[in-house]
Formats: sequence, C-alpha cells, structure tokens
Amino acid sequence: MPGTNLTREEAQERARLLTVDAYEIDLDLSGAQEGGVFRSVTTVRFDVAEDGADSFIDLIAPAVHEVVLNGAALDAAAVFQDSRIALAGLRSGRNELKVVADCAYTNTGEGLHRFVDPVDQQAYLYTQFEVPDARRVFANFEQPDLKATFRFTVQAPEGWTVVSNSPTPEPKDNIWSFEPTPRISSYITALIVGPYHSVHSSYEKDGQRVPLGIYCRPSLAEFLDAEEIFAVTRQGFDWFQEKFDYAYPFAKYDQLFVPEFNAGAMENAGAVTIRDQYVFRSKVTDAAYEVRAETILHELAHMWFGDLVTMEWWNDLWLNESFATYTSIACQAYAPGSKWPHSWTTFANSMKTWAYRQDQLPSTHPIMAEIRDLDDVLVNFDGITYAKGASVLKQLVAYVGMDEFFRGVQAYFKRHAYGNTRLSDLLGALEETSGRDLKTWSKKWLQTAGINVLRPEIETDAAGNVTSLAIRQEAPALPEGATGEPVLRPHRIAVGCYDLKDGKLVRSDRIELDVDGERTEVPFPAGTPRPAVILLNEDDLSYAKVRLDEDSLKTVTAHLGDFSESLPRALCWASAWDMTRDGELATRDYLELVLANIGKESDIGVVQSLQRQVKLALELYAAPEWRETGLAKWTDACLKQLRAAASGSDHQLAWARAFAATARTTAQLDLLQNLLDGTEEITGLAVDTELRWALLQRLAATGRADEKAIEAELDRDRTSAGERYAATARAARPTAEAKAEAWASVVASDKLPNAVQEAVIGGFVQTDQRELLAPYTAQYFDALKGVWEARSHEMAQQIAVGLYPSLQVSQETLDATDAWLAAAEPSAALRRLVTENRAGVERALKAQAADAAAAA
Repeated sequence: MPGTNLTREEAQERARLLTVDAYEIDLDLSGAQEGGVFRSVTTVRFDVAEDGADSFIDLIAPAVHEVVLNGAALDAAAVFQDSRIALAGLRSGRNELKVVADCAYTNTGEGLHRFVDPVDQQAYLYTQFEVPDARRVFANFEQPDLKATFRFTVQAPEGWTVVSNSPTPEPKDNIWSFEPTPRISSYITALIVGPYHSVHSSYEKDGQRVPLGIYCRPSLAEFLDAEEIFAVTRQGFDWFQEKFDYAYPFAKYDQLFVPEFNAGAMENAGAVTIRDQYVFRSKVTDAAYEVRAETILHELAHMWFGDLVTMEWWNDLWLNESFATYTSIACQAYAPGSKWPHSWTTFANSMKTWAYRQDQLPSTHPIMAEIRDLDDVLVNFDGITYAKGASVLKQLVAYVGMDEFFRGVQAYFKRHAYGNTRLSDLLGALEETSGRDLKTWSKKWLQTAGINVLRPEIETDAAGNVTSLAIRQEAPALPEGATGEPVLRPHRIAVGCYDLKDGKLVRSDRIELDVDGERTEVPFPAGTPRPAVILLNEDDLSYAKVRLDEDSLKTVTAHLGDFSESLPRALCWASAWDMTRDGELATRDYLELVLANIGKESDIGVVQSLQRQVKLALELYAAPEWRETGLAKWTDACLKQLRAAASGSDHQLAWARAFAATARTTAQLDLLQNLLDGTEEITGLAVDTELRWALLQRLAATGRADEKAIEAELDRDRTSAGERYAATARAARPTAEAKAEAWASVVASDKLPNAVQEAVIGGFVQTDQRELLAPYTAQYFDALKGVWEARSHEMAQQIAVGLYPSLQVSQETLDATDAWLAAAEPSAALRRLVTENRAGVERALKAQAADAAAAA
C-alpha cells in the first residue's frame, strides 16, 4: 500500500494522463475556535488524455462523505484508501469531480495548523502545504506540475480575518469568497484565518501599484516593526523587478507572521507565512535583523522562481531554494541603500559552513538530487539544496558574468511563465545569453556529490620572492555509505595577497583565474616578495574547502582579527573551523586562535557564529579529560568580553548570551541570579524578557532554579513564547525525575504541539548532563521506529534528530546505532537521518583523538 507516499513514476503517469483546469474549494471553519474537524468540499475540473483511464486524487481526512465523478456518486468507503481516492474509468476530455470530506486541524505545523494564544485565548490558523500537505485540507492532485486555478470560499467565525493568495474580499455573513488564483501549484496555495492584527501599505513605482500587508497576532502587535519590514520588501521589489525584467506576477503581497511555524518562512503565492519569532519581543543584534531581511527577500524571490515558474518534479527543488538564497543575499549586497552590503560575509560564515558540513555526511548527494518519492524530498531541505546550490550559482555568475546570468534568467521567466521546467530549461537560457557551454559545468557541479579541497603550493628564492605559485585541487573520497565517485571540478576563483601595514592585513594584489584539474599555475608577478598571507578563494567565488600554507597560517593565527575587510576574515574563520571539524586543528588550538582574535572582530554575525562554534567544539571535539578546562577558559573569556563591550552594544548582548550559555562556577551562576533578580547590573545591558529566560534556563540546567522559579518567570511572561521557554527550563533540570517527565511527554505521548515538543527536546539535551542522559540511548533505539511510523513527518523528524544520543561520543554509541540500522529495517528517510546522526559521533571521536594528541 502507498500510505501517504507518492513515487516519481506515479506522478509522471498522472501528469501524462491529466491536465487540471480549476479547483473550487469550500471550507467551513466556523468551528475553528473549538477545533476538531472542518467540512471540506472540493470541486475540480480536469481533462483526461485517454478514455477509460484510471487515476487517483490525493486526500488525508478522517472521513469522506461524498465522491461524485461526472455526476455519478461513487462508494466513498470503497474508493478512499491510503490518502487516495481512486478514479476508475475516466472519460477522455473534460471530467468533474466533487469530494465532500471532514478534514482535521493539526498542531504539527502541517496542513491547517491551529494555535490558541494564551494571551487572548483566541484560535489562529494557517496552512503549510509544502511538500504534500494541501491534501490535508482539500482533495487535489498533489504534485507541482499539475497546476490549476484555485477559488477558495471560506466560512469563518465572526470578527475574524481570512487571507489567501487572491486579494481579500469583503465578507458576507462571515463567508469570504476569493477570486480564482492564476495557474499555480497546490503546495503554494494558502489560507491564514483568525483575529489577526494587520498593517497595510503599497509598493508603487512607474505606475505599478501592489498592495502590501503585514499580519501578526494582536499579542505581538506592539513589537511589530512594520515600516522596517515594508522597507526591506520594497528594496526587494525594486531590485528583483529590475534584475528579472518581469513585473511582480500576483495581485497583492501579504506577509503573515504566524505561530509555531516549523520553517523560517513559506513562499505561498502572494501570502507568505513567516515564523513569528521574527517579530522581536526584546533587543536583538543586527545579525538577527539581517537574517530576517534575508528571509523576507528569499520568499519574495520565490514569487518568480518557484511560484511563477515551478519545477516539474522535486529533484529540481534546489532550483527554487538555491536561486532564492543566492538572489536574496545578492540583493542585500548590491541593492542601493541596503543596510547589509557585507551579506556575503554572513553567507561565507554561516550558510556555507552548513553546506560544507552537509556535504561531508554519508547522505551527501548531488545538488540535483535523485528524488524517487515524497519520502526522499521531505528530508532533502538541507545544506546542499540551499547553501551549496547558492554557492554554485554564485560561482556560475562569476563564470558567465552577472549581466549575462540575469539576461538568461529574464528569458527563462518570459518563456516559462506560469509553467513548469527542468534544469535544462534554465541552462539552455543561460547558454544562449552567455555563449558558454554549460553541459560539462552542470555535470560536474550539479550532478556529482562531495567537496573539493584547494591548497596553495608556493616556492620562493633566497631573497623571499615568489618563484612559483600553484593551486593543488583534491577530491577526497566520499563518506562511507555515500553514492558516487569523487570528482575534480572547474572553479572560478580569486587569489588574495595580504601584507601587514600599520598593524592591518591589507590586500596588496588579487588574481582571478579558472582552476581545473589537479594543479593550476597562478600567474603571479615574477620577483614579487612573498605576501604575509596567500588566501585562496578570495571574495568567496567558488565552493571548496580552502587551506592555508604554513606561513600564512602562522600569520593568520596571530593577526586574523587584523584583516581590514570582513570577508577575508570570515573565510579564514571558516577555514579554521573546518580544520577543527576535520581534526587538522586541535580544539584547544582553535580556542586559542579564537581567543586571540575575536575581540577584534567587528562583524556581529561572525562573532555570534564563532561563539556557537567554540561552544560546539568544546562540548563535542575536545578531549574529554581537557573539556572542562577548555570550557572554564572560554567562560572566563566570555565574561571578560561582556564586561569590556561597549555599553548597550550588539557585542555586549552577544557576549551576555554566550556567557549565560556556559556559566559554571558558583560565582558565575551567582552573577546570573543577581542579573535576573536585579540586584546586580552591567551598565547598558538590558535584562529584558528574552535574556531573562536565557539566564533562567541556565540556572535551571545547573540546579539553581526549581519549578517555583520557573513558574514565577512564566507569570511574568504568560505568552506562547513564555510557555515554550518554561518547557525548556523544566526539561533542562538536572534530575532523573525531570528527564523522565520530559521524555515521556515527547516519546510516550503525542499531545504536544510542534513548537512545545521542540522546546522540550531542547531542554532535555544538556551538554553537561551526559551521565544523566546515558540511559536514554537504549530507550531512543527502542522507541524510534514506532515513533517514526506513528507520528507525522515533522514531529517524528524532531524526535529522530533531537533525541539521538549525540552527546554520548563513544564507540558504544556507534555500535548501538549500527545494530539498530541492521535490525530495524527503517525507511530510507529514517535511515538517512540516523546515519547522519551517527556520522556526527564518528567525527567527534576523531576530533577528540586529535585534540588529545595535541596535548601529548
């Protein structure tokens, strides 16, 4: 039986047979405040290519009451099974199907999610349909290439607002009748329903006017910085419409900040949903605003790439996500007046490190992945699909030229508007405008897995002048279990040469060239003194792991913080981090490198990335016998940086959070308690709602805050965010009883909403509670398969990844994992997740050994 899966072959056959014209969807959500189920009535008109053909339509519903095909009632009990309604004996030409069903509200962030705000006790609904969850709300042909128009009619409680892809109509008797959408895929349709607060404006330029709306719950309205969000949105409209040479393709553009959202955001056509943590309740650093702006621009880019022109099947998912990622960051970097012109620095230090990590897992795959079915795509929203793909697009732009790249994109949009495409359609357009043959490039970059390593080879004469400079390219073996062979690739890169001048590392030369094969000579000026630092992949044009030569590494170790520009600093930071993960740089040496240079790092996003990386390295990659020494040294440094940071600065807030995350001595924990109580202050540091929870959670994890203290803090912040933070704090307490309670609430019960389950898991896993958590390794493997089969994908994945015993870094954990993989016969998706988890433990073991060897 297919269950809820759909294979690519099934989708291809259905697309061969069917052409879908239009859906009319009537939903009765008048009982949404109480929850339960809602009535869904779908009428769909479609054409069939062969007389007498059999097919099916998708639906996940507790009950189906009517199925009427071409005026004839079918036996609903007989034709509805395994998320499908069988359609036998279809007639050639036009067919009409009506399905009446009871569908269910969810609390998992899939389908029609229902949330009750503890502040006003009102219900708030929103849909999340990517990949295959529109079928939880209405019957449809759930695949991206069967586009159609969608007309929604919704009955809602009095006083509520209903938002969809089409402009919001005036309701009549609490019924909202929307105009049909343009031809779009089912997964980007949307409904957002509830007593939402809204702010409205418009984008106007050269006679064009697009209505803009921003929505959130009333309990967040006081924190909604709508004008800032509108400003970023207008920046995106200006830049994208110029670069794409295609007007925004929908009638309006709403952005809705919704609760308990699983992802960052979702590109529903004209009705983008965004996690409401991006409505900042407390002070955050500029890095958080930069990330939010990238998210806003990413979803706006999808209106063209993904919504207007959509992939034919999910193997080209990367086209959607990589393109949106690349263009959103390019917009931040190049749009006039942008607040974040150094966005490529953030990309190099965060997105690309995500890609490098993903590309070294056993599950590594080509950017253009082989997607056999829906189960494959559900676990493929990863660092390769987003960050590696965007990195490769950035290199492609360097390879063909930015103007030529966007001329190809313009032709692509005009040629395929409101249609579906494959990779070859985009490459063909780019070949036309650039004059480059991209077939070899595509084969090596998009259709192979793995990552290359670039190393400099330098020779100098007795006077210290460079006589030869070359780049050695390596193709390391793919991780065990990965499919494919390592491959050397063509790279368009730059080589940066830096010298120390007045205490700063300043670029003295830049050489851009194509690298191909094992060894490429660099045209370095003869008789030139050897630079202090030779940095490969200057400006981060390509996607490769970069190593420094011995002399450059010595200079960087002493002067990394002295680069005059942020991007070369970020590239060196990323290289040092990758060397640490690979066991080429001991964790204790990485710590010294960071401590020597982070105080000079001005980019707050880089500082926060380094803080996370150091903490991870100390907790997982440090030799166990030295771990506490390293953590103590790091925590002392965090407190020193906190006290030295400028009053009220982003750096002060970042160091306060880093210190709170690792405080361990009695005096340090006393300081957290005193800051929380207000008996001690650090000038300029606002101990606001979010920071208070960070302090309390650490106090709870170290046994200094009990249930009474947690409840008292919750009384101060009786909101949904407060409830999540309290759940984390309770699960973090260092007692067997607290751990058993948290485990049971997640694994033994399925009652927690998605966001609360995630919060409990986050509190349960505390890095300094390894012994307390050790017994749960066996319980994890005992429960895992049953959880995977019983829960929805999002909920099961949270558990599979979040509760894996990644802190138990030992051969015993690897052996237990291998035994489970051999005996459990997990699905391909679950096997992938567990194998990725196992790879993390294996890497940590190797890094710990390297760190221990450095002490010998």
